[in-house]
Parts: sequence; C-alpha cells; structure tokens
Amino acid sequence: MELTATEFVTLDGVVQAPGGPDEDRSGGFTHGGWVQPHSSEELGAHVVDIFSRADAFLLGRGTYDIFSSYWPRMTDPNDPIAGPLNRLPKYVASTTLRRVEWANSTLLEGDTVEAVRRLKASPGRELQVHGSGGLLQTLLKHDLVDVLHLHVIPVTIGSGRRLFGEGTQPRMLQLTASRITPKGVALLTYRRAGPLRVGTMG
Repeated sequence: MELTATEFVTLDGVVQAPGGPDEDRSGGFTHGGWVQPHSSEELGAHVVDIFSRADAFLLGRGTYDIFSSYWPRMTDPNDPIAGPLNRLPKYVASTTLRRVEWANSTLLEGDTVEAVRRLKASPGRELQVHGSGGLLQTLLKHDLVDVLHLHVIPVTIGSGRRLFGEGTQPRMLQLTASRITPKGVALLTYRRAGPLRVGTMG
C-alpha cells in the first residue's frame, strides 16, 4: 500500500486544531477552527475523493481520540467519510493507550516505524493518515510518506504545531495536482521525488 497523508495547513505551516476551537488546546493554543470559514462544496468533494481510495487508516493518538468520539455515531454505511472510517481497518500509533474500542481498530505493537513498514508492504491501495501531526513527523523523518495532500488555508496564525518540524529530512517533492477553491484554499498533491538536489542560480 502507498502511505498518503492529508493535512489542513495554514500559510505559515500550522496544522494544530483545524476543525474546532476545542479540538486541541495543547500548548495554550487558542486559534482552533481556522478551516470552517473557508469550507466549500469543492473542498468537501476533494476530501471525499481522497477517502474513496482508502483501504486502511493510520492514526496518531490525538486524531484517534477526536475521530472515535464522533464518527462511530455516524451510522450510515453509505456516508462517504463515516462509511470508510467505521468499516475499514484503523491502526493506532500510541505509547499511552492500552486498548482501542472503535470497531476495526488495532494498536500498533513494537517499533512504530517497523510496524508501518510492514503495513505498507501489505496489499491494497492506500494506507491513509489524516491529521495526526505528531505521528506525521515520525513518518516524514523516516521517509515513509509517498503522497502528501495539503489543503492550504489562506490564514496565518503565528503559533501552534507546525507541519514540518525538527528532524524533517531534505527531500524533493513533485507537484502532481493543484487547484484553488472559490474560497481561496489551495488543494495541492505532492509525491516524494528523492533526495534534495541543489544548485546555484544565475
């Protein structure tokens, strides 16, 4: 399976609490909910299209807690987001959880990086990461992300957890798809393209 990661991100690189004011207040973050004013049918359709390609999900502890408190209550199996999330395998990377109760969820055991490599080696289309900013740092550090979907929201915040943190590896990315929604959200898809190449301009 390919590992794809989907992130809402501000122009200054913040990924913390896109969905609501109380989604993640860690570190004293007070600006949660910055996606909602920029929501549109086009953005929603794009997210649905991404979910339609999933064969499994990989979630960090924080995103698992957020998703599992909401999506199991959405019981329509034909819902394009709730259906896959409730039905498909979900693998949770956490050092603090002792059990997971959401249907079809499994705690990753042992070393996370090796566990993810094993998952990627299994048959299927996409192993999808949504949110899970802390986990994503580990995946990027070990060059495990094949495709990165960025939904760039035209705001700056100035504080909060960033998409690319310490330990991010120097890499080339190839832009494979791009468009702008009527509300100015840039929908960008990048595929990894090998080690960083440099040169001199002029």
